[in-house]
Amino acid sequence: MEWSDLRVFLAIAREGTLGAAARKLGQTQPTMGRRLQALEHAVGHRLFQRTRSGFVLTDEGAAVLPHAERMEEEALALQRQLTGQEKQLDGMLRITASDWFAEYLLAPVLAEFSQRHPRVVIELLTDSRFFSLSRREADLAFRIQPFDEPDIVSRKLLRMPYGVYAAASHPVAHAGDGAGVGLITMDTAFSDMPDVAWLQRMLPNASVFFRSNARAVQARMCLRGAGLAVLPCPLGDALDGLRRIDLGEEPPTRDTWIGYHRDMRRLARLRALLDIVIARLAD
Repeated sequence: MEWSDLRVFLAIAREGTLGAAARKLGQTQPTMGRRLQALEHAVGHRLFQRTRSGFVLTDEGAAVLPHAERMEEEALALQRQLTGQEKQLDGMLRITASDWFAEYLLAPVLAEFSQRHPRVVIELLTDSRFFSLSRREADLAFRIQPFDEPDIVSRKLLRMPYGVYAAASHPVAHAGDGAGVGLITMDTAFSDMPDVAWLQRMLPNASVFFRSNARAVQARMCLRGAGLAVLPCPLGDALDGLRRIDLGEEPPTRDTWIGYHRDMRRLARLRALLDIVIARLAD
């Protein structure tokens, strides 16, 4: 049994298809299929049931899964510990943040960091999903809620103000009504975000015209006159053509947290980046 084949097994179990697992590991789909066959031959069991919707673990595959995850955690812990001892200011740092935060707040800071440390390569991942710091999917993460993983070192970075924005051509909105006003909000998967309920409470007669989990997309739709949107002030204030609307009450603020795995705390390039991020962005 090869450890690299167990990585293939874990990727397929998590992603559900050969194609998605291949993209995750940066390999081709035929290679993934061959390596899965080799693993199944080595253990003497079928580990997945092939269905129309994807790969589903068999009973034998479900029995293998926790052991493979423990092996992965040990391998990653060794990698993190060795990486965390590096003192050189070179190599790669993988960062994850939301799209608008990366564009309007992080980009200037990262540009300054790159000028100071040109041998450090920054890879920035903008996605609504959480990347695992334990599995080294990212080295540093910015989130709008506290980290609950036990091995993560974190701190509150800043408190983000929000405002209500509209294009100049959009109808005037009055608190407590909102008739004839369109709303741009988060999609249904993020309907529990505090600004969604706040906006609907302030404008109970308004209609939702557009939903998106990307604040930058919301801002662009707002700029086109599609409706009112609650936006982070650094984003809304930066776009010419948007005006801030006063409804007599400010939208809820959100905290931004920064976190990294504790095994990485001595990594020189990570410490250097943390120093500049905190100096430029922390409250």
